[in-house]
Amino acid sequence: MSTDSELGASVEEKIEPPSKWHDTWVRITQGNAIISVLAIVLALIVGGIMIAFTDEDVQEASAYFFARPMDTISAAWDAVFGAYSALFQGSIYNFGADSFARGIRPFTETLTFATPLIAAGLGVALAFRVGMFNIGGRGQMLMAAAGAGWIAFSLDLPFPLHMILATVVGMFCGAVWAGIAGFLKARTGAHEVIVTIMLNYVAFYLISWMLRTPGLLQAPGSSNPKTPAMKETAVFPDLLGPQYNLHFGFVLVIAATVVVWWILSRSNLGFQFRAVGINPNAARVAGIDVKNMYVYAMLISGALVGLAGVNQVLGTITTGFSADIDAGIGFDAITVALLGRSTPWGTFAAGVLFGAFKAGGFAMQAAENIPVEIVTVVQSVIVLFIAAPPLVRTIFFLPSPERDRRRQEKARQKALKAEVKAEAEGVAP
Repeated sequence: MSTDSELGASVEEKIEPPSKWHDTWVRITQGNAIISVLAIVLALIVGGIMIAFTDEDVQEASAYFFARPMDTISAAWDAVFGAYSALFQGSIYNFGADSFARGIRPFTETLTFATPLIAAGLGVALAFRVGMFNIGGRGQMLMAAAGAGWIAFSLDLPFPLHMILATVVGMFCGAVWAGIAGFLKARTGAHEVIVTIMLNYVAFYLISWMLRTPGLLQAPGSSNPKTPAMKETAVFPDLLGPQYNLHFGFVLVIAATVVVWWILSRSNLGFQFRAVGINPNAARVAGIDVKNMYVYAMLISGALVGLAGVNQVLGTITTGFSADIDAGIGFDAITVALLGRSTPWGTFAAGVLFGAFKAGGFAMQAAENIPVEIVTVVQSVIVLFIAAPPLVRTIFFLPSPERDRRRQEKARQKALKAEVKAEAEGVAP
């Protein structure tokens, strides 16, 4: 009789290994990237259906659908095609422009909108990798904007020292505000979701009070809750000239993406982050100080989200800001991080995509009279499908990883039974 190890080895030899093309196909269809791409496709289809149903020409043609159905179909196609064409030309390239410089302007607007989304998304993604849910982006952006803004409009320093100091102070304020949640989780076990939500409210009302208080953030001689304009020595310089809005902040978020990638993939700190995110108990047994990892992660996360607030103050709204400076970016960053699968470069790509939605949404509304809220619906549906990979695989008839594992185990059990039966028949009298 063969031993169990010999029998197992014999079974493995009899199971035919999958072909190279099959293995490649399985890797593609079961990867996270394909789910993200297909989620975007499904969201665009849902958005197209909503555009068609809300279009006046489609509604008018649908009144006599059974008499002339092609009129309704044609009107729906024109509405959807026109809307998505406007979305593309408002975010990537305007084919109606009289020069390449004007035609490429929409893409620069996309990158401008994407800049704070990428920065904040990186902060949320890094926290995700440590097993923490940082939804305090709004508060961290507000505190960073207040710190960077105060340096930018109150001090007189030469360029680029003024810009660097404002950026560093802003990121520091964001880091400290997020670090409160990390410290409380590490020392008291307080859940970071509850703490960051409460800190959002604290930051909003604190900044609102400061904007109404002379001598703090309110512009001198003004009764409006708004800061003075940022001084030119603190403002991010234009990257492509004054005819474009793209500024130096985009270079900073590229650098931030590289730094986050290095931290998570190449540094010992990143290894500890990932270990804590996978299993904090096992990480603790391995000698990792889990509590300190929570604090460090939230500090870095808050600094990255703070960079988004700095971008808003020094790159986008340099004429002064109010309490709505965050513009919903703190919450959009959660969507960006989810779409990017909490990876640095995935988050970067997701930020550019959502920047395109923002830039193209306004063009779609202006050109086709499509409600800009449709873009928000598309973004929300993307998250819905990303959160339900089995649904996406079912819709597109993709193989399930669990089903593939069950099939392999079934084949192994079948081969094992055949081997046992053959061996039993061979030794029977």
